[in-house]
Amino acid sequence: MFESLGEKLNNAFKRLKSKGKLTEADIKVGMREIKLALLEADVNFKVVREFISAVSERAVGAEVLESLLPGQQVVKIVHEEMIRLMGGSQAKLTIASQPPTVVMMVGLQGAGKTTHAAKLANMYKKQGKRPLLVACDIYRPAAIHQLEVLGEQLDIPVFTLGNKESPVKIAREGVKEAIRRGCDMVFVDTAGRLHIDEELMAELQNIKKEVNPTEILLTIDAMIGQDAVNVAEHFNGLLDVTGVILTKLDGDTRGGAALSVRHVTGKPIKFIGVGEKMDAIEAFHPDRMASRILGMGDVLSLIEKAEQAYDEKKAAELEQKIRKATFTLDDYLEQLEQIKGMGNIEQLMGMIPGVKPGALKDAKIDEKAMAHTEAIIKSMTRQEREHPEMINSSRKKRIAQGSGTSVEEINKLLKQFEQMKKMMKQFASMGGKGGKRSPFGKMKIPFG
Repeated sequence: MFESLGEKLNNAFKRLKSKGKLTEADIKVGMREIKLALLEADVNFKVVREFISAVSERAVGAEVLESLLPGQQVVKIVHEEMIRLMGGSQAKLTIASQPPTVVMMVGLQGAGKTTHAAKLANMYKKQGKRPLLVACDIYRPAAIHQLEVLGEQLDIPVFTLGNKESPVKIAREGVKEAIRRGCDMVFVDTAGRLHIDEELMAELQNIKKEVNPTEILLTIDAMIGQDAVNVAEHFNGLLDVTGVILTKLDGDTRGGAALSVRHVTGKPIKFIGVGEKMDAIEAFHPDRMASRILGMGDVLSLIEKAEQAYDEKKAAELEQKIRKATFTLDDYLEQLEQIKGMGNIEQLMGMIPGVKPGALKDAKIDEKAMAHTEAIIKSMTRQEREHPEMINSSRKKRIAQGSGTSVEEINKLLKQFEQMKKMMKQFASMGGKGGKRSPFGKMKIPFG
């Protein structure tokens, strides 16, 4: 996410930070580099012009030129202006005072409307809501089937009248069905087109008139670059959308859409799609996104992900096992599964302050190694998992054969397990004496 942009901006900052004092000429050169980096990232040129103007105006003021660390001050200004550009603060989904909350999903074909309708329904289901998915895309082959499959996977009901009825009628009957079932959220998946056309827009306007949605979310593929702004302007002009979902931000995207859409349309980005899995969707926080782009990390999102994967009861049991030195390979596997539950490891690493965008591009983290670890542990007997010290060379050969791995991999795993055991013992002793809490609040041990 924003690898190239983050790298270029940090190169510009490096030159500014290397100077003890900055002149207006230095700032002008720095601004030119920042401007080029933003334009290359597909940020709308009008947005770039206004952004550079706002940063320059502040950068040539006394707070920078008379500062002891002028380079750092420029970074601070860029960070603040970037947050402002993306909306300032998080814009949450509006929940209707009288249920159901009706969310209408709109956008071009291929942007990910159907998938993200399901992802959003899943997100709110986890928060205790009772969602219903409504299949109004009667034109794209298999669109209705796709939504039904996703609904089945997530255990979320899907309302459909097939592809013979009009989308307007399906939407209307879908809302009635939600009321009948006691569902408090309705996600209406509408049809997209390969390009904007009058027929599509008229149909969407009619659906809007019929169901009076609480939210109209425009789904935009972040990889379409400058076109994202044109799409956003067009849909917003005809439907008055309430928010945007930016998808495919995990791909090789320049990220310009994230910095342009809010400024051009005045409508907030509410969610971002960061992967293919059904939980790969995040609420959009302008401050956190600006920090990620500038390589400052995103600790809050990292903690939120950890807490979602965190099981308090299991962690308490685990802490007791560590204190009593009864931590087994089964416990080790459970901890790895909790980490895996937090999502893509490379993305998680990118949230750590100091790990700059692009720093991991040549050091890919092999998530397959986790699958190998799982296969190795599950190929052991219960006794071996509880007493790994008994695993001799003949047992290693048997385990390697059973897991489709090598003896070297088993040796490596056993070594890592011992290291983790020692580290966890240290953390447990730090976290418990005198009722002290760890810096991570309720998480007393790593990964727990």
